[in-house]
Amino acid sequence: MLKRLSSFFVSVTAALLVMQSSAFSGTLDEILQRGTVRIAVMQDFAPFGALNAKLEPEGYDIDVAKRIAENLGVKLELVVTTGANRIPYLQTDKADIVVAALGANPERAKSIWFSSAYAPFYSGVFASGKVDIKSYADLAGKTVGVTRGNLEDLEISRLAPPDANIMRFEDNATTTSAWLTGQVEVLVSGNTAAAVIAANNPGLDIESKIVIKNSPAFLGVTRGNEDLLRWLNVFILHQRLAGGLDELSEKWFGEPLPATLPSL
Repeated sequence: MLKRLSSFFVSVTAALLVMQSSAFSGTLDEILQRGTVRIAVMQDFAPFGALNAKLEPEGYDIDVAKRIAENLGVKLELVVTTGANRIPYLQTDKADIVVAALGANPERAKSIWFSSAYAPFYSGVFASGKVDIKSYADLAGKTVGVTRGNLEDLEISRLAPPDANIMRFEDNATTTSAWLTGQVEVLVSGNTAAAVIAANNPGLDIESKIVIKNSPAFLGVTRGNEDLLRWLNVFILHQRLAGGLDELSEKWFGEPLPATLPSL
């Protein structure tokens, strides 16, 4: 009986150790010992992440991932994910960190932990620098292009003055084309779409005029992975103070990070 009890307790202890290890896989110590950090990124959401002409990943998130690995002093392993798989990849130990335009909300926070915000993501009003827009009232009498039925359409319909000429298009590509061809003076869209327009049209005069809804992006780690989360927050703080994230934001979004980017 004593031998059986002893064997039982040994088995239980071993199982608990395995459970504890798996629950905290991808810790800071493990990454440093392994010499590699696995970072999940997307390759279908420019300018955060996309494939260039050489089929190499590039974008804001790719550059942030490279800087994380560099500051950790380890090799970088990019793990390609999709929007739907970003959180499951953490939960199934396929990635140590998610750097993939991830928004934070209370429901997601039940499953993973979020860092301070590291990237701008917002819906806004865009126009040429020659167009004077400082408030929604300045949209009076102007032609405003927006994609029908999306978040921007709902918000600008509510916020614009009655005499703004809102023109609704069926998809983002048509809305963008309407602004590029001068069919509308003002573009209402996400900042990532505006950044892609600027990147595809070097020298184009496009400015962010009004932020309609701010939804910044955060880094994600496994729930309970406190040491790695603390390190990432110090990394983000250091990059912001040194201007590193502003540099990347200018490169990929055409503007510096918002001063109001939140910390958690």
